[in-house]
Amino acid sequence: MNADPTPAATPAAPGGVLTTGGVLTDTHCPYCALQCGMSLRPAQGAPGGLDVVERTAFPVNRGALCGKGRTAPEVLAHGVRLTTPLVRDPGPGGERGELRPASWEEALDRVAGGLARARGAYGPDAVGVFGGGGLTNEKAYALGKFTRLVLGSSQIDYNGRFCMSSAAAAGTKAFGVDRGLPFPLADIPRTGCVILVGSNLAETMPPALRYFTELKENGGTLIVVDPRRTRTAEQADLHLAPRPGTDLALALGLLHLVVAEGRVDEAFIAERTSGWAEARAAAMAHWPELVERVTGVPVPQLRQAVRMFCEPEAAMVLTARGPEQQSKGTDTVGAWINLCLATGRAGRPLSGYGCLTGQGNGQGGREHGQKADQLPGYRMLADAAAREHVARVWGVEPGVLPGPGRSAYELLDALGRDTPDGVRALLLLASNPVVSAPRAAHVEERMRALDFLAVCDVVLSESARLADVVLPVTQWAEETGTLTNLEGRVLLRRKAVEPPAGCRSDLEVLNLLAARLGWEKGFPTDPEEVFEELRRASAGGKADYSGITYRRIVEEDGVFWPCPETRAPAPEELNDDPSNDHAPAPHPGTPRLFLDRFATPDGRARFAPVSHRPSAEEPDEEYPLLLTTGRVLAQYQSGAQTRRVARLNEAAPGPFVQLHPRLAERLGAAEGDRLAVTSRRGRAVAPARITRDIRPDTVFMPFHWPGEGRANSLTNPALDPTSRMPEFKVCAVRVELAGD
Repeated sequence: MNADPTPAATPAAPGGVLTTGGVLTDTHCPYCALQCGMSLRPAQGAPGGLDVVERTAFPVNRGALCGKGRTAPEVLAHGVRLTTPLVRDPGPGGERGELRPASWEEALDRVAGGLARARGAYGPDAVGVFGGGGLTNEKAYALGKFTRLVLGSSQIDYNGRFCMSSAAAAGTKAFGVDRGLPFPLADIPRTGCVILVGSNLAETMPPALRYFTELKENGGTLIVVDPRRTRTAEQADLHLAPRPGTDLALALGLLHLVVAEGRVDEAFIAERTSGWAEARAAAMAHWPELVERVTGVPVPQLRQAVRMFCEPEAAMVLTARGPEQQSKGTDTVGAWINLCLATGRAGRPLSGYGCLTGQGNGQGGREHGQKADQLPGYRMLADAAAREHVARVWGVEPGVLPGPGRSAYELLDALGRDTPDGVRALLLLASNPVVSAPRAAHVEERMRALDFLAVCDVVLSESARLADVVLPVTQWAEETGTLTNLEGRVLLRRKAVEPPAGCRSDLEVLNLLAARLGWEKGFPTDPEEVFEELRRASAGGKADYSGITYRRIVEEDGVFWPCPETRAPAPEELNDDPSNDHAPAPHPGTPRLFLDRFATPDGRARFAPVSHRPSAEEPDEEYPLLLTTGRVLAQYQSGAQTRRVARLNEAAPGPFVQLHPRLAERLGAAEGDRLAVTSRRGRAVAPARITRDIRPDTVFMPFHWPGEGRANSLTNPALDPTSRMPEFKVCAVRVELAGD
């Protein structure tokens, strides 16, 4: 569908122009971190409905959209989404009753009362807050402020911890700052080689695949690392299929060959890095034949990969959830960064390491205070200067701010525990941990044990069904706010339609709850007003947004952070020279990081001296196979929204177990047979999907569904010691026929 070619010149709505089909509003898709540009206009013959229009001028996706983006307005429809608050009354015998409709006044009073009772009885840290990687920057900022000031609690984290926290930790260690991609996507087709580790872009971010197609058209090469031959791997010039959990050994083996074959960029290492001697020694302990035994990748393929990566003038490594969602994810990403640094493929044009952030605002969501240990601007809670700066913006003393809290899984594990440090009440926004968290049955049990649970969501998700109060909130096309995509490009997602009368924005909810809990001021409901405060709070931080305004975002198709506000000269600096009396040019933003120096104190990138170690759980006689999990094209994350869209359900109606024909033959399984997959944590049942596109020692399950096919009933919550990322991508299982 193409936009009307003759829009009127007069704006008819915020961000909109009048077309023959009605008001056309430029905005962004509500799903993944590409944040594809799209336009929306009223659907003819469907009051309140919206049609998606291609927005070809937006540089990230240039009009391309996947099926999820094209059907996104369907989740706005009445009958699909929540439109009235729900509360739960006790049953006649004191048991939990059913959810029933209620007024906003009653629902908000119940939420404020539930949070206050837990805080009063057990202390502020008995109240937890769990957010989502799809919340706008404004909401993430306000949520962190609400938790730390109004509730006085340290217990806040978000599901973005499950997304790219290992890459964030490794990037911060190596470069001094974490931004998903330190360069625009447009640089990818112009480099010489890309190693894509643990990403199935063809199904998770389809519009991004064009960059890799253009890379190959320009003479570049693509190497895909994945235990499955995915749709993305089919596009590769070389596919490496390591055993799940061995990406660290693979990266170290490639670096060993770089050294052995004399491909090290000694000048770059001497000029711009530190720690090479220790990293080199660790890599040399991973000789090719050992790496082949550990990973299953043949030595000739290892040598071919090194040659393809090192021969062009420029190259990149991009990681995603595959290597990151492991109990050694930070070290694994650090090893891939080492490969870039040793070959001079970092801090130079068209070269570098990047992480393909998954969730829509996974980047901005942690930059501005939704993460357990961080304050706005990517400041750290443990840093006294950071606390002082943010406290000054908030109008409080630094000592008021609590310290760092628990990470996401540790917070969920603490729910409902009758211990001095247990979390007794939870406020949950835009997340569905009953489906998305590791060891999900245990997490569901912990949520049921809470004294009080309040959920803000647009649909009645599996987690919301457990709540004492459910608040129906507005969603993407019904509100305005900023998000930060995987490139570090800050975007404005604009309101296109009025929400149902019974829905309120998350900012309104926080405002009304804060007032009930004694904070009449400090929580505005206008997103631009919140963003103006966020700008001040982020000023001087690693993620400095102070030079970004709504107007600039619209005019420039997004602004890359860091973008500090430029300072006008003080009167004494003008020296009475009229020629100096002018405003400074605004900071242009930073599309490309590290070209002059890295963001470490000495400007040098740091090698990580890492060695391979086994996964937290290895196969044994009882659980002889490996399970890995992931996404499919037509569904998104826990499926809370996409499972409500008929066209997406037709394309991907339910879970499955992907397995190799040799394994199927051993099990006596045929295509479509129900298979039971069992781990030390639980059991899941789904039909068999037999293919040669997976290793014989591995099975795969998508994680979008609840019920008996819930893949996260099986996954291991073993945590990375640095990032606190759970080990979603590898655990030991057994598989058997389940019967009818």
